[in-house]
Amino acid sequence: MQNKKVLLTRIFPESGIKSLKEAGFDVTAWDKDRPMKQDDLIDQAKKHDVLFCTLTDQIDKEFLKECSHLDIISQFAVGYDNIDVAEATRLGIPVGFTPDDLTDATADTAFGLLLAASRKMFYLHKSIIEGKWEYFRPNANLGIELKNQTLGIFGLGRIGIEMAKRCKGAYNMKILYHTRKPKPEAEKELGAKYVDFETLLNQSDVISVHCSLNDSTRGVFNKAAFDKMKPNAIFVNTSRGQVHNETDLTEALNSGKIWGAGLDVTNPEPMQPDNPLLSMENVAVLPHIGSATVEARNKMAKTTATNIIEFYKNKKMPYVVNPEVL
Repeated sequence: MQNKKVLLTRIFPESGIKSLKEAGFDVTAWDKDRPMKQDDLIDQAKKHDVLFCTLTDQIDKEFLKECSHLDIISQFAVGYDNIDVAEATRLGIPVGFTPDDLTDATADTAFGLLLAASRKMFYLHKSIIEGKWEYFRPNANLGIELKNQTLGIFGLGRIGIEMAKRCKGAYNMKILYHTRKPKPEAEKELGAKYVDFETLLNQSDVISVHCSLNDSTRGVFNKAAFDKMKPNAIFVNTSRGQVHNETDLTEALNSGKIWGAGLDVTNPEPMQPDNPLLSMENVAVLPHIGSATVEARNKMAKTTATNIIEFYKNKKMPYVVNPEVL
């Protein structure tokens, strides 16, 4: 790997950096807490052979036009909607990603958000800070129980399957799912049932979103979708904020069309501190921390580095979005 230069666009875990250095790469890491500005990103990438990036980096057509010399782009994330994969493919640039490393961490986040929303935990915690914990009131602060309810999974991939396992194991929840095509193995393991999107909306007490962001999923949870959900339903999204229409979600919660929501992703990100969702008692919002465990982030950094190392060593990548270019 002599003289191959790798640009790391953020301060990433040392596990990935160590692997690259041990393999003989010349590593340059952006050392500021904030993301690079786009001009800086392009300027720096022009001086390197490899881009080690993440979701906050816009690897669009303009970037790729300026940096078409790159040998490989390796993404520190399971998603890659920030990358113009079609253009990268046209230019012959393979795009790596980390699909397996954050599955449990993100499923735990989804499960936690479900519990927090169902019992109004975030809102009630804030009420203590605001001095509103005064005395016991039998009819106040009531949440809803999850045992024997129906979970609807939108996007039954790795994370969706793990979320279903948690809900079934903890609360004996019935599992419905909607995805691009049925998954017989998952159905056998979970006792899950494949349904169309409308049935998922109509019959689920909880809907948990685990899909990728693309043209077919962008904005799919909108007013029309929320209107078809149960009034006791809880909406959980740990995939991408653009999958739901935030204005429509806010209205659905305000009007009682659905009961609650748990969000690890918003649109836009970061969410503004005066967003009305943050003051609702039956809503729990986190700042996109689904993969934020020591274990997951270390594994992600290692996999991102391994994609690069294996590309140069064997012209193969363990996890590649566009294998046709290899």
